[in-house]
Amino acid sequence: MIELEFGPADLAGLRFAHSPMAEVVASVFALRGGVWPHTSWRSRVTPMLQRWPTLRAVLLGPRGYAPDFLTPVPRRARPTLDEELAVVAATPLDVVVEQVTAARPGLEWFARDPRTSLGLLLTEIRAYFDAAIAPVWTRLRSAAEAEVAARSRDAADRGARALVEALHPRLAWDGSALLIRYPDKHGRWGLGGPDLTLLPTGFAGDHVYALHDEPGCRALWYAPRGFGNLWTPAPEPSAALAGLLGPTRAAVLTLLAAPHSTGQVADRLGLAAGTASHHLTTLRDAGLIAAGREGRRLLYQRTRLGDDLTTG
Repeated sequence: MIELEFGPADLAGLRFAHSPMAEVVASVFALRGGVWPHTSWRSRVTPMLQRWPTLRAVLLGPRGYAPDFLTPVPRRARPTLDEELAVVAATPLDVVVEQVTAARPGLEWFARDPRTSLGLLLTEIRAYFDAAIAPVWTRLRSAAEAEVAARSRDAADRGARALVEALHPRLAWDGSALLIRYPDKHGRWGLGGPDLTLLPTGFAGDHVYALHDEPGCRALWYAPRGFGNLWTPAPEPSAALAGLLGPTRAAVLTLLAAPHSTGQVADRLGLAAGTASHHLTTLRDAGLIAAGREGRRLLYQRTRLGDDLTTG
């Protein structure tokens, strides 16, 4: 059991974010084996690993953990890969060497020329992301956003405790500490001042990862609710909902448990952009979905009324 000090007063500083680098590192860990992630993704990506020898050397060592500098706590809720790689690239080289050799002893070649080695690692991370993560990125980001939205609604309905209660089967909160249920790991970590960032990470699967060693860096990665649906086709609407709204409109409403843009709805459901836009407008006018902006994108998600109609 690992205990991370976290009292009621810390709820005020709790924040959520979704990190591309957390997905990168968690996905590489997932390639080690087990039932997660979906076998079709792993069978596609595993043969590609030979393209990225530096990435393999740093992240696929026998100790099974990653250098902390590769997973900076996001400064904003939805960082891009470029933003996070810029933070990684700015890591002092002595810190890079210390953490890489701690994670994977024997990498003398990395330590001899850390500047060049770090450059190679960054190039391979970008290539890995493009090949392995980008094809499922929309689903990963949507699942994280749905998790944050659901937690926010829970907090509005049931109070701030709902933000951390029942986060994950391996996590519990006793009012003074977050408890991470690992039978082979023990310790109690102080929060140490910095706010705690929760990172819904689709590739985390049934694991919970804690980042706690670096000053100012306190984060937990955990899988968002319904993460298994990341690897399945778009959910089918119920017969009753299809009968009420029509099959296509019901499919759109069912899909919008997580935020989607018009283009994403069209892509997931095989619709023309104009058709998707028409159904979204109709559902919005009926109060079943709401729209919000993320940068230049307009994202749609079910309202509470839409949730009740879909799951009722």
